[in-house]
Amino acid sequence: MAKRIDGKAIAAKVRAQVACTVAALAEKGVKPGLAVVIVGDDPASRTYVNNKKKACAEAGIYSEEYALPAQTTQRELMELVARLNEKRDIHGILVQSPLPKGLDEEAVVEAINPEKDVDAFHPSNVGRIMIGNYHFLPCTPAGVIELLRSEQIEIAGKNCVVIGRSNIVGKPMAMLLLHNNGTVTICHSKTKDLKEICKNADILVAAVGKPKFVTADMVKPGAVVIDVGMDRDENGKLCGDVDFANVEKIASYITPVPGGVGPMTIAMLLRNTVTAAKRQCGIVE
Repeated sequence: MAKRIDGKAIAAKVRAQVACTVAALAEKGVKPGLAVVIVGDDPASRTYVNNKKKACAEAGIYSEEYALPAQTTQRELMELVARLNEKRDIHGILVQSPLPKGLDEEAVVEAINPEKDVDAFHPSNVGRIMIGNYHFLPCTPAGVIELLRSEQIEIAGKNCVVIGRSNIVGKPMAMLLLHNNGTVTICHSKTKDLKEICKNADILVAAVGKPKFVTADMVKPGAVVIDVGMDRDENGKLCGDVDFANVEKIASYITPVPGGVGPMTIAMLLRNTVTAAKRQCGIVE
């Protein structure tokens, strides 16, 4: 039976570390600030934004919310981003995705000052991640690495398989595993012999967005299974991309949904915001 990796507990430690850093920065007259922009009334997005605001408050990070109607134009959104780029008390800018139809998300991301891009989605930050010389890491992949480190799970030399090739999770996840000396395979909808590739994985990361997609016959006994998915099963119950009940019986470590990767994403966002504040205020450690 696999050991469940407790993302809530590990995230709490990261958030406590962030709060200590924020307190130390306050003594130097610096208060990290995060602006969160939400467009429209998507319920999941609203929940995420509320959780981010609450986490900022608990860590002592100043936050501002900009809730815009779904009818907001591209020009209005771009003008807001431009204003936030100039605000001295705002060190991080996060535009909650997905944006309503008709808005160009890529253009919005590119408009954010890379130094304030705490999601690490800007092309210049993506390029830095590729070469291994980065200031920020995308929050979810960074959270996965933190989970593995907290459990002292060695990545170097391991066969690592990532299912999913999104710009937000799959691709950066593969790069971070590679930077940690894992041997990495990225699988996707066109991959042949997916089951056999997954069965060779020492570390398997599922980020495909399909409920219970990873079944027990796809997992090598003793593998570490990281479930990035956030789905609903046939009964409307929250679940991940992994068939948890059956995979848990053969893996060595596994992340539950909820309570695994999810809490880490916000914890890493807080860490990125503090890093951005330090960089913009010339505080070098």
